[in-house]
Amino acid sequence: MTTAGMTSFDEIYGLPDPRGYFARLGPYAYQTPGHAQPVFRSLAGELPPERRTVLDVCCSYGINAALLNHDLTLDELYARYTSPKAAELTTSELADRDREFYAARRRPDAVRAVGTDLSGPALEYAVAVGLLDEGHCVDLEAEEPGERLRRSAAGAGLITVTGGTSFLTGRTFARLFTAAGRPVPVAAFVLRTHDYRPISRCLESYGLAVERSAATWPQRRFTDAAEQRRAVATVTALGEDPAGKESAGYFHTRLHLAR
Repeated sequence: MTTAGMTSFDEIYGLPDPRGYFARLGPYAYQTPGHAQPVFRSLAGELPPERRTVLDVCCSYGINAALLNHDLTLDELYARYTSPKAAELTTSELADRDREFYAARRRPDAVRAVGTDLSGPALEYAVAVGLLDEGHCVDLEAEEPGERLRRSAAGAGLITVTGGTSFLTGRTFARLFTAAGRPVPVAAFVLRTHDYRPISRCLESYGLAVERSAATWPQRRFTDAAEQRRAVATVTALGEDPAGKESAGYFHTRLHLAR
């Protein structure tokens, strides 16, 4: 799926391992998971023992889970998956190497990580190397959660999103809340080109208060001048000032925290 006016990167999500993801996004300095890392760690650290499950929506290859539960940075992941050594390996060999890599860097405060995504191959890889405890290939905009996901949602203390809000409506969150039997806090990094207000209204209807950060973070560089022009026009139409942000060459995101 793509967002109107944005370059499509759809092809990188259906690959059998993350090398194509990092190789394709690297030249554009995609960085939102890195900005989210300290935020998600802080929120996960506040979870009570019975709800130490983080549910990452649109999780792709488990990048957020990697950064949440392991001692590493996003830059280290870029270097790892774009290295000449990685390029020589089969997917199976890379997975064997990754299982050892992540196990050696597992944090003592790691939480249970569950992911949902439309890409079966991405989920399978994330589960195979130990980044996700469970992966659920489901479109929550179109279908109800399955039994396994309902069980996991019941123990979730936090829902996270870094790359998917532009494709979502309140329907996804309503279905997860129904599965959980209660509203669950949602931490979402939202592109400024996307109007998050309809989702906020849905979350507020469940009794959550949505805090919108004043700060913004760069997401990635624009792929060309046309993409930049469209982004500048869109954020301006939404009442945002593109100066120093989209006008300076980057999409920007803002944290919306509902709790």
